[in-house]
Amino acid sequence: MALEVHGNLGEAREHFVRAALSAVATGDDDLLGRAILGWNGLWVHEARGVVDAARVRTWRARALQRLPESSQTARRLAVRDAAEADYSDGSVARVQDVLAEVRRAADPLVLGDALNLSHHCMLGPEHSDARMGIADELLALGTTDGRRIDLLMGLVWRTVDLILRGDPHADRAVSELEAMAAETEHRATLYLVAALKVMLLIRSGRLDEAESAADACYAKGEEAGDADALGWYGAHLCAIRWYQGRSAELVPLISDLVASQTLASTNEAYLAALAVAAADAGDRDAAAFALRRLRGPGLRHLRSSSTWLVALLGAALAAYAVHDHDVALEVRELLTPYAHLPVMASLGVTCFGSARFPLALAALTLGDSDGARLHLEAAVRHNQALGNLPATRMAAELLASLTTTAPGTPSSAVIDCTYEDRGWLVSMDGRGARIADCLGMRYLAVLLASPGTEISATDLAGRPTESFAAQPLLDDRARVAYRARLSQLEDEIAAAGNDERRLDAAQREYDALVDEVMRSRGLGGRTRSFADSDERARTSVQKAIKRALVRLKDADPVIADAIDRHLVTGIVCSYRL
Repeated sequence: MALEVHGNLGEAREHFVRAALSAVATGDDDLLGRAILGWNGLWVHEARGVVDAARVRTWRARALQRLPESSQTARRLAVRDAAEADYSDGSVARVQDVLAEVRRAADPLVLGDALNLSHHCMLGPEHSDARMGIADELLALGTTDGRRIDLLMGLVWRTVDLILRGDPHADRAVSELEAMAAETEHRATLYLVAALKVMLLIRSGRLDEAESAADACYAKGEEAGDADALGWYGAHLCAIRWYQGRSAELVPLISDLVASQTLASTNEAYLAALAVAAADAGDRDAAAFALRRLRGPGLRHLRSSSTWLVALLGAALAAYAVHDHDVALEVRELLTPYAHLPVMASLGVTCFGSARFPLALAALTLGDSDGARLHLEAAVRHNQALGNLPATRMAAELLASLTTTAPGTPSSAVIDCTYEDRGWLVSMDGRGARIADCLGMRYLAVLLASPGTEISATDLAGRPTESFAAQPLLDDRARVAYRARLSQLEDEIAAAGNDERRLDAAQREYDALVDEVMRSRGLGGRTRSFADSDERARTSVQKAIKRALVRLKDADPVIADAIDRHLVTGIVCSYRL
């Protein structure tokens, strides 16, 4: 009742756990099987903690071993077992085989389970067309088998499919889903509807309103006991801050989410988000570490999931920021078949715009400005069709900055900054802008005069570094040793091939080392110390340069955008060509 009628996942989970414990104590294997089915909830991969997941697997295996294969409970457990295995490795083969068998058996209860769980395993972009048929079949089943939960889940998946495909009328499906869920106050579905409404607010550009709605949505998710409540809330905030140009603020939150047991095991999007946020904060080393951890032996090894496109978007953004050509090549190869799709997270709970945008970033990283223009033109059209105003503006601004130069010319422009008449003349390719003297312009002049040179914020600010101030958590020798071991592990991962044990051991050590290095670094990319005496210099320089860029953008947005694209500010600052 709590699960199927009211969608209260948390309350239902408590009841089913008690039932499972009672079944184990009394040796009632059928009750144990039914309790485990209920404990697993409506979705795949609901048991996120290591202990809970192990307990569910063990008890499910016990019930499967002891129950007759022909029993309905055993067949439902077999469906769940196949779905959980497929979801964990990004496959659909097992659950599709089981679905074919279930269709032949014609048991509506087992078929409803199989269709629902099969669809959840098919949320990767490669299944965009096929899964709509699964949703329609589940809807049709719900109209004939008398089980309202099948009808509701069929409508859930059909709505999600329309959103993930960028259907222009998906909002109508959201309204219909909300009306049906409200009839029995099905909390899990109403929480999904609330999350989708936040996405629609973000698309409309009403970002402050979207943030308030995201807070309320998170509370609904917690109330419903949904395992994805924190993950979806983080996705909402990441999209809002990205469109606001404030991703750097989220470094602490994203760092916590990366390590959270509440994240699905297939969700690599937050590693990508960490790389983006670190890059936006001017911490290129932290961005590169997060990107390296995301990539592992290669982006092609990322498991297919509902967050796969978001992970590739983050990889493209981070690669552009740190000039990683290898990652950009992989992004271009992997993402091109899905250029027609919007980049969306999970069940469509947030939208980062057209997949053409990360393809444009990959092209720019590879020096292909003509290809980037074509992708950006398509991204603007696609984002307009999606009704995503912030993504449209973002693509249009980047396109405008590229179209100021002739086709085929380098996107990295040499910019002169000269002091005259108590102000600054900033010039680029025949354009010029005069800016009143200010501290930020003086910092910019130093950086523009030495393109490619890294200059510390303390030097820019004219503050000598105190010789007594910093005792690092990792000294230089330790960092060199860590980097050397990371390189060795990269080679081991690449050489492991299909040796799962060797690959897993190398990847675990690799991830642990990356975590350690990242924990030892402050937000500005330098070694974290017990006395961050240069933090004030970083903050002061960043704010001064930001104010100067605002003035410059008012005078000539093209020059300002050209500088902003190649400017790195943090503990170490530079203008990169």
